[in-house]
Amino acid sequence: MDWHGYLVPWCGVFGAAALVGYGRSLAGMTRAQRTVRVRGRIERVDEPRHGSSPEDGIGVVVSFQDPSTGQEFTVTNDGERGERTRVAWTGREIGVRYPPGRPHAYRFVNDPSEGGRGLGWPTFALLLCYAGPVTVLAIDRGWPWALLGFCGPWALSAAYHLPGNIRDRNRRLDRLAAMAAVPGRFVAVLRSVTVDDDGYTSSRLVPVLAFTTLDGRAVTAYCESNLPDAARARGLDATVHYAPDDPAVFVLDVEAARRSWKLDMAVNVVGLLVVATAAVVGAVAL
Repeated sequence: MDWHGYLVPWCGVFGAAALVGYGRSLAGMTRAQRTVRVRGRIERVDEPRHGSSPEDGIGVVVSFQDPSTGQEFTVTNDGERGERTRVAWTGREIGVRYPPGRPHAYRFVNDPSEGGRGLGWPTFALLLCYAGPVTVLAIDRGWPWALLGFCGPWALSAAYHLPGNIRDRNRRLDRLAAMAAVPGRFVAVLRSVTVDDDGYTSSRLVPVLAFTTLDGRAVTAYCESNLPDAARARGLDATVHYAPDDPAVFVLDVEAARRSWKLDMAVNVVGLLVVATAAVVGAVAL
């Protein structure tokens, strides 16, 4: 069987998967759409134990209400309970999701507004379906088809999202300029050790930072910035710059954060120029 023979079942399978997925989304039948999402409230925060694993997250006790029954639940994030809690304070809202009628099967999400329509896998299937004909065209008629077929949509997508990325960057810079500064202290250093198939051992260190906001919120947070000597961070003091409306957004070095966000935008612009140029080269070379 040649390339064209493989193309038909390839496009048929992934095209059908995409159609089924989009159809389920339109009908409101995807798992993401049927999942119950509520806002929980952190009632207690436990300070992580020095030397424990960062995979456990910050221990919290959360209360939430099941909207279908009105029943109140008070639960913890012990064990496999969704996303790890990296920043916590008493009173913070946290997302809770669970299957309909099964609040005891709860999972946590750090963003209470996080949701979705379950379009991730259908879109991926559609992308694979599209990639089949482009690949066959590139093999039959030459590399310009690959440049045009793959870089063209990529460039259009990047150009579509670039204004939003610029607005987001500007909002971040404005928020950075409005940050409040308070003293903080590293209360623990968490460590995880992994061993690869060749027996090589690597360690990951995550300092835990504690600080109190100007309005009295006691925040415990993973500090995943690149500290010079993270292993010895416990007990050290630091100046924490945080967003007054959301203490989960904080930095230790304002200027470094500003440079990083500006560099990130420059990378986005350069990436757009590269893929757009590649698409133009492919079109001209046809």
